[in-house]
Amino acid sequence: MATNKTHYNLVYLMLCCTVAAFGGLLMGYDSSIISGAIEPLSAYFQLGPAETGWAVSCIQVSSLIGCLVAPKISDHFGRKRSLCVTAIIFAVSIVGTALAHNFTVFILFRLIGGLAIGLACVISPIYLAELSPSRYRGRTTALYSICCVGGQSVVMLTNFFISKSMTSAVLVDTGWRLILSSALVPCIALLVFISFIPESPRWSVFKGRDKEALTTLGKISNLEHAKTVFGEIKDSIKTDIHSTVKAKFTLNKKTFPLLIIGIGLALGNQLSGVNVIQYFGPTLMKNISSDNNTAMFLAFVLAFAQFLGVVVGMFLLDKVGRRKLLLWGALASTVCLAYSFAAFYLRFAGVYSVLGLFAFMFLFGITWGQVIWTVLGEIFPMEIRSICVGISVCSLSVANFAVSTTFPIMNSNPYLQQVFHGGFPLLLFSGFSLLMFLFTYRYVPETANVPLERIEAIVLRKYYGRDIEDDVEPVHGENIGPLGDGIK
Repeated sequence: MATNKTHYNLVYLMLCCTVAAFGGLLMGYDSSIISGAIEPLSAYFQLGPAETGWAVSCIQVSSLIGCLVAPKISDHFGRKRSLCVTAIIFAVSIVGTALAHNFTVFILFRLIGGLAIGLACVISPIYLAELSPSRYRGRTTALYSICCVGGQSVVMLTNFFISKSMTSAVLVDTGWRLILSSALVPCIALLVFISFIPESPRWSVFKGRDKEALTTLGKISNLEHAKTVFGEIKDSIKTDIHSTVKAKFTLNKKTFPLLIIGIGLALGNQLSGVNVIQYFGPTLMKNISSDNNTAMFLAFVLAFAQFLGVVVGMFLLDKVGRRKLLLWGALASTVCLAYSFAAFYLRFAGVYSVLGLFAFMFLFGITWGQVIWTVLGEIFPMEIRSICVGISVCSLSVANFAVSTTFPIMNSNPYLQQVFHGGFPLLLFSGFSLLMFLFTYRYVPETANVPLERIEAIVLRKYYGRDIEDDVEPVHGENIGPLGDGIK
């Protein structure tokens, strides 16, 4: 436990976490780069609505594979080397999609990119959670979201300037290739800087590399505290390390509630429709403005609004807490998306037509856009963390695939356009956001400022309403309120 004598090397900690969070930047950049390329790409390959949806969403299919193999890769090779492999796979995908001469080749290399996205989704949050002291864990793991959303914002701005600098004909012929190839920049940056960061100390202990782990912990805080944390990590996995190597993951009264919460939060993140705005921002904005450059710029403003929200939320995670932010975020999403549906349906003019979407992206960034990555990285015990995060992110990818595939079909459906004027998907997303408020209120406890080794007991007590075993440490200091009940 941290004491008054504990001194943290925050500069070193934040630099290490920033490099690791580049996995999120790659994910955000590579997954959203399609937003500026999809219109000219569809024209180049002469795609229909269903094929356009597949061009965007196919990346989620292979990301499932990435999520499934990420636990074994990161547990075997370590978090650091696994991030390096992720960057290389990203680079291969970027080059392949940019040079694709037909739609089949494009899909093939985009599927390779999805594999890297699956790896990044699992490995980066785990590394950040395992490296960070409990009092700073929310702040450091939020770097993943900042990099992810920051990458998306840079993508939207890049798309806007490339689109603005070319005629429509040139954009269809070669411009979309230039847009896709710009993602090589963050890949190279990650490969250069990753050699300067240490391995996760918890993984090092798990693999019996005690000296390496103690050295890393000593760089993060003073030696006395480093030894204390080292002992806590050692004790937490001492009884599990033998069975973990041999046994397969099984569902039981401890793992099932953890997975329910992880999968539920992952699904809620996607069913809010946030990635529809990221992937199809310009397409969605064309329901308001038929000018391509205006639609591109509005898509950038939406992405930047989310980026600002994530930056603000970074300083609230450890002060306000995960649970409150999730609850308020779900309510805000419900209201903002309902307003946006009304704006589309009633055809509001000017800034009023997009005000709800801007508010949604900003508030989503403060809350759900980053909180779930922090929670997913911390609620699972060390011995099953990789596989449980992988399963949770798999469910996120499934939801992302479903939403991304169906949106172009709904958006181009003549009946839905005639009746709802492009607002029908927003109505669905508003309803899903309300469901996530109810889910969070019932199942998600507060985990801010709690050491990783104690979080399992807190989660299980929230789920069952009691300690399920005599050896589960009772949790004290509950703070019960309409939007804040949970264990702190």
